[in-house]
Amino acid sequence: MKNPKLLPLLLVCALPGLAPFAAQAQNQAQKYPTKPIRLISPFAPGGGTDILSRVIGPRLSAAIGQPVVVDNRPGAGGALGAEITAKAEPDGYTFITVSSSYAASSAYHKLSYDPVNGITPVILLGTTGMVLVVNPTLPVKSVKELIAYARGNPGKISYGTVGVGSVTHLLHELLNLEAKINTVHIPFKGAGPAIVGIIGNEAHIGSLSAVPVIPHLKGGRLRAIGITTAKRSPTLPDVPSIGETVPGFDVPHWYAIWGPKSIPKDIVALWNREVSKVLLTDEMSKQMRAEGMEPAGGPPEQFFDVLKPTVERWRRVVKEAKIEFAG
Repeated sequence: MKNPKLLPLLLVCALPGLAPFAAQAQNQAQKYPTKPIRLISPFAPGGGTDILSRVIGPRLSAAIGQPVVVDNRPGAGGALGAEITAKAEPDGYTFITVSSSYAASSAYHKLSYDPVNGITPVILLGTTGMVLVVNPTLPVKSVKELIAYARGNPGKISYGTVGVGSVTHLLHELLNLEAKINTVHIPFKGAGPAIVGIIGNEAHIGSLSAVPVIPHLKGGRLRAIGITTAKRSPTLPDVPSIGETVPGFDVPHWYAIWGPKSIPKDIVALWNREVSKVLLTDEMSKQMRAEGMEPAGGPPEQFFDVLKPTVERWRRVVKEAKIEFAG
């Protein structure tokens, strides 16, 4: 500019013109949300993500003044629902509840987006362990007995999972590697169908979230022989950790909410704040702990701290187990 003294004057003159746009943007932010919000659950009804979504949804709806509609989109170990979410408009009207299966399926599938840096984290909901369960007709009552039985019957023991490339799939491949056994994969479309399959003896064993499994343990339809975390769960204190038999085995299970990349920060802050309030209620805290889960909460970045190393770990398992990379 030839006359730099004119710059302040021009800026002052421009401000009145910009003010309506700034006010409009502020009003839009204040009005959010103005329509129902879709909360995707990437597995069939009955699993951990579905249960949590349906517990959190109504409470969140009451807080923000619009319905939070749970949309089940099962398939590809959760990758289908995740891709739908990642490609949605980043306007704050599409989110997803994921489990640690998200990290596993991200390591297994060739994705059209970055599973770590191509999303907007919202909140880590809670952590738990997955429970290694067997059909009661299987003649094993401990991890040690399971390993011995599997070694004596190579290729004859099947494990049910929530889908190909899910954490329940890669977890059992990790167990195969570390326990030196050969068990066969039978995928289902979600935890609900997998539980029904194991109860019906379509698969002999499976490692599933404690959230949907506990009622079947109490009913005697399944038998728990191990938990995937390094320490025993306070909810199931009589169930040993798998690591007590297979040293170093530690696969925590977690749940989180995220949305498409570039969601406005004020919307993310709103969701993080309101979901945190739900997690901190005595009712929700008691319900989560009764189902074997420890409430988490915290800022959105806390989810990244969990997600990144988990994806890297499962990528190593895919490589070491020589699992064919999925398209």
